[in-house]
This record gives sequence, structure tokens and C-alpha cells, in this order.
Amino acid sequence: MAKITGRALGPYQSAVVRIGFAATWLFFLLREYPHRHELYGPGSPWGFDLAERLVASNDAFTVLLWTDSTLWFESVYALAVLASAALALGWHTRASSVLFMIGVLSLQNRSVFMGDGGDNIIHLMAIYLVLTRCGQVWSLDARRAARARERDEPGDAGGIVLWVLSGLALFAVALGPGLTTGWATVLGGLWTVYGAWWAVCRYAPGEPRTILDVVANLVHNGALFVIMAEVCLVYATAGWYKIQGSRWQDGTAVYYPLQLDYFAPWPALNDVFAASGLGIMAMTYITVLVQVAFPFTLFHRKVKNVLLAVMIGEHLSIAVLLGLPFFSMAMIAADMVFLPTALLAWCGARGSAVRARLGRRPAGTARPDGASDDPADDPADDPAGDGSAPRGTDASGGPASATGSPDRALR
Repeated sequence: MAKITGRALGPYQSAVVRIGFAATWLFFLLREYPHRHELYGPGSPWGFDLAERLVASNDAFTVLLWTDSTLWFESVYALAVLASAALALGWHTRASSVLFMIGVLSLQNRSVFMGDGGDNIIHLMAIYLVLTRCGQVWSLDARRAARARERDEPGDAGGIVLWVLSGLALFAVALGPGLTTGWATVLGGLWTVYGAWWAVCRYAPGEPRTILDVVANLVHNGALFVIMAEVCLVYATAGWYKIQGSRWQDGTAVYYPLQLDYFAPWPALNDVFAASGLGIMAMTYITVLVQVAFPFTLFHRKVKNVLLAVMIGEHLSIAVLLGLPFFSMAMIAADMVFLPTALLAWCGARGSAVRARLGRRPAGTARPDGASDDPADDPADDPAGDGSAPRGTDASGGPASATGSPDRALR
């Protein structure tokens, strides 16, 4: 129990998932910017009236149905882009994760038939990320917290400004278009919790802060477990359904997607793979084997890492051969929750070393602005950020001990 409540597990995994999904959605929005009106806006084949009828039947959340104004759509689309960039950079991750969720749900629920499967994963992960402390490392929050600690400063006033502005926005929405009872409770509850966090950190930093940390760690670890379970469920379901298909049983299933002109950005490359019957059979059976076996290998580190590499390779081949880059990016971002902590810590150390060389200073020395390359704890006055540091790590950023490291599935 102490392991679950004592610290936020998987700081590197949650950070790389945050970056992966935020970057995927950001790149998608930027690539589809010329077609945004046809996808989610006034020019969509799924008209405003159809969207209203569907949302009325399933109570889905989207702010785009508050009005059919083109200016409102452009504002929401711009907000979704900015929120994705802020979350990827780890700028006030508590606030940006909520805005990211609002942007994802608003656009996707406006036109539910616009997607390639990866949008479903982004949809779910946007909700889960709100519950995680995903800004512990590799974020501007962590850098800002380190600077505040080095200079013995109280914290970042930007978090207070964001909290006040978000409160005013919620009040305006309540007076205007309004929210359903469920979403008013969720968004109002998050706003209240962030304000309470700042107040406790500022005026009661002792035991009350410890209690809040325990609750936040418990919520984070629960959300991280749900993300892992979600990924396992996706692969297990896909694998067992494939087993029931005759084309997967006879080893020819991979051949047919390669022959679809609509999903062939480089037809000549597809023909090369399709020309090998043995290769087609191997790819078909390996796909099924990996998807079915992966959930059962989580507690065997070496086998899990091998299958993880194979799955990432499969998604890269889907991106290239079938022209589905954003689906592949979303699935790879989900897979990253299982990357080994040692590998991610090593990548972080190498990144710090590269920045040190570019800055012409030895790795690990203080930055000219007083900040450190190492992650730091939450700033005391940061109700809208999340720069907490992973505890239980040694000076190199790796696990301090076998008992203090994250769950075996994260090794």
C-alpha cells in the first residue's frame, strides 16, 4: 500500500505517453488544417442538425454545438492546437491536460465518423491523462520548479492566473450555454481541487499537503493502471477476434490490405511485400501471436520488451504501407506506457548530455538561469501545473532500488 500511495509510479512512462498523444493530436490538427471545415466544422457532411440529434441521444460532450458560428469553430480549433502544444511541452500540465481533453472531445464528438481508429485511443487517453501527474519529468513544469527551488522562489504566478481565468470561463459558460450536470460536476470539481491544492501548499504545507500528495499519487497510479489495462484489452481483443477469421487462420489476411489502392501511398513497395507468400504468412501469424501473447508477458521483462519492439515495428509498417500515420502514432504512444524505465531514463540522460554540449557546459552543472537538468518537485504555488519529481531515483535518474522501482510491467 505504501508503494501505491507513497509516490507517483512510472514518471517517465506517463511523461512519454503525454508527449506522444499530445504530439499525435497536434500533428493531426495541423495537417488537416486546410480541411478542418469539412472534418469538424460548418462544411462537414455530418451536419449541425445531425450532430445535435446524436449528442442529444448519447449525451456526448462537445462545445462546438453551443453555436454554429464559424468564428466559434475557429476559436475552438485554435484552442485545441494550443492546448496540444502546451501539453506536449508540459506547460502547466494540469490546466493544459483539461483543455486538451475538452479540445479532443469537442472535435471528435462533433463528427463521430471522422477517424481511422486511432481517434478512439486518443479519445480515451485524453480523459485518463487529466488524472495523471504526467508533468513530473520532461516538462516545462519540472524545469520551472527546479528554477524556483534553486532561487528559493515561492512559485509561478502564471498558475494562479490560469486558475482565475478558468474559473471566469466556467462561470460564463454556466450563465450562457450551460453544461450538463455531469460535466459541470467534473469541470467544477477539477477547478475546485486545483484551487484547494494551491491553498494547502501555500498555507498548510505540512500534514495537509502530505494527505493531498497521497490522494494524488493514488489517483495517478490508478489512472496509469487503467491505461495499461486499456492497451492490453485492445491487443487481446484484436488478437482473439483475428483467430476466428479464416483469412488469419490460413495466413493470407495481411495480403488483402496491401492490395487496396486507397491505402497504398507507395503501391510499388506494397507489391514487393505482397509478392512473397512466405513473408505474408509470417507477418499474418506473427501479428496474431504478438497481440494474443502480449498481455501474458507483462511480468517477464525480456519477453515483454521483445514483443513490444515487434508491435511498434508493426505499427510503423502500417504507417508506411497503408498510409495511416496518425493511427500508428496513437498506438505507439499507447505502447510507450510499457517501455522500460531504465531505457527512458537513459534517453533522458543522453538528451541532457546533448543539451549540455550544445550549451558548451559540462553535463549536470547548473544552467546560467539557475535551473537544473534534473526533475523537481511541484512548486508550492502552482495550482495549474505539475512539475513533481519522481521519488525513489538515484542521481543518474534510474530506479533507486528494486523494491522502490515502478511495477514490473514498467521495467
